[in-house]
Amino acid sequence: MRNGPAVRRRKLGEELRALRHTSGLTSRDAAALLGWHQSKVSRIETGASGVTPGDVTRLMEAYGVDDRQLRSLLRTLAGSAGGGGNGWWHAYRGLIPPQYRDFISLESQAFAARTLETSVVPGLLQTADYARAVTRSSLDGLPPAQLDSLVEVRLARQNVLHSPRPLRLSVVIDEAVLRRSVGGPGVMEGQLRHLTEVAQFPHVMLQLLPFSAGSYIGLTGPFVIFSFSTTFDLDVIVLDHLTSSLYLERREDLEAYSSAFRTMQEHALSPEHSLDLIAALSRGDQAEPSDCPRGARCPTVPYSPHRGGGAAAAAPG
Repeated sequence: MRNGPAVRRRKLGEELRALRHTSGLTSRDAAALLGWHQSKVSRIETGASGVTPGDVTRLMEAYGVDDRQLRSLLRTLAGSAGGGGNGWWHAYRGLIPPQYRDFISLESQAFAARTLETSVVPGLLQTADYARAVTRSSLDGLPPAQLDSLVEVRLARQNVLHSPRPLRLSVVIDEAVLRRSVGGPGVMEGQLRHLTEVAQFPHVMLQLLPFSAGSYIGLTGPFVIFSFSTTFDLDVIVLDHLTSSLYLERREDLEAYSSAFRTMQEHALSPEHSLDLIAALSRGDQAEPSDCPRGARCPTVPYSPHRGGGAAAAAPG
């Protein structure tokens, strides 16, 4: 099996199998049309082997797929899932593990992402200083050169927010994330300022989940939902753990996590009042935005960058 993002390879295979079924062809029929062995079609559809963009084009022609957007997406997925070196992250393959490369591949190809963070600022919204502090804390003893490279990777990922067709990002961040001092007062001041700036992007929706919201379903841990514009069947959920990531792809999982994210958005502050709270935290004022969930008062404990614990473990998200 070729190295490469296993999730993308499997999801791509499932989509190609669905297209073949829609065309009314059997795997034997498809192989005969293309002059392949039937086993090649089967291995592609099960994700057991990679597939080139050229082979994807031939398959879609055989299946009569005319949707240009779908054809473009599947060719792009094939270029990544086949283990090719087209992605910028390929230059860091000796530094970052396959699962992190898989995560970056998903992120770079997604149309939209919804993320909940309960421990650290999401990677796409981190400043260089914050990313350095989080990485140093979670990977103690890392040589300076490797630390610099990992921070470079974190910042390079953020290009998805600045491309001609930027990622549509919806973020819910627990209030505790912004009250935790990571890297010291200066780092946190810069991070809060950066959040305010990025939240102005038309394709970014940032909401804070205040302490006054009480317990909520997301307390079990952070997650990311990647969505693709053409088909729901390619969407995937990523759950981060200390040493690995878990990918959920079943339709029922996607529906459950999508519903949970909507619920958390309803309990969170509006984007406007989230910015008010960030500003208050930056000033050290008592924060009392007026539209807290269910009419509750927002927390009034003043923020001090000298309070709080160390940086939480770094996660791909």
